[in-house]
Amino acid sequence: MIEIGLILISLLIGIVFLVYWIPKILGYPKMGKYSAVIVTLIIIIITCFTIFEDDLFSKNDAQSLLAEQSIQIEDDFSIEKNESMYSPGDYYHTFTLNITSKDRQRIIGEIKSSSNFNKEKVVEYYSENRIDYYTGSKRIKNYETKDQYIRELFEPRGNGYAPIWRKIRIEKKDNKLIFEDIDE
Repeated sequence: MIEIGLILISLLIGIVFLVYWIPKILGYPKMGKYSAVIVTLIIIIITCFTIFEDDLFSKNDAQSLLAEQSIQIEDDFSIEKNESMYSPGDYYHTFTLNITSKDRQRIIGEIKSSSNFNKEKVVEYYSENRIDYYTGSKRIKNYETKDQYIRELFEPRGNGYAPIWRKIRIEKKDNKLIFEDIDE
C-alpha cells in the first residue's frame, strides 16, 4: 500500500513538473508557472474532497440519495453516522439518520403499501440465479424482517460495471433510517 502511495505521489509530482517544464522550454515561463500552480491546486482540492468526503456529507446529500428510491423526509432530521470505505473494485457507503416518528410511520406505510411488499418471506439476493445481473432492468424490492422495513434498489449498469445496489432500512422500534450503497 505504501508503494502504491509513493508511485501515485511521484506521478503527480511528474505531472506538475511537465506542466511547468514544457511551456518553459517552448519560451513561455510564466505560463508554465501559472499552469503548475493551477494543476497543483486542482490536485490538492481533489485530495481534500476525497479525504474529507465523510465530513462534507450534508442533509441535502442524504435527501437526494433517498429520493432515488422515492423516500422523502419531511420533518427535520440529523445525521447520526456517515461512513464510506474504498478498496480496489469495491465501494461501501452507509449513513444513519435520526428521523421523527411521523416520518418513520409514513415511510413504513409507503413500503408496506408497495405492490411488491413481501412480509417476512425469504427474499432472493439479486446476484443469485440471475442471468441479467449486469444487463437487466432496474428492480426495487420492499420487504419486512423481524426488526426492520427495507427497500432495496438494484440497477445493472452493463457488463464490466458494478451494478447500483442501495438499501434503505427503517427500524421498527427506533426512529432510525439506515442507508447502504454497495458497489462490488
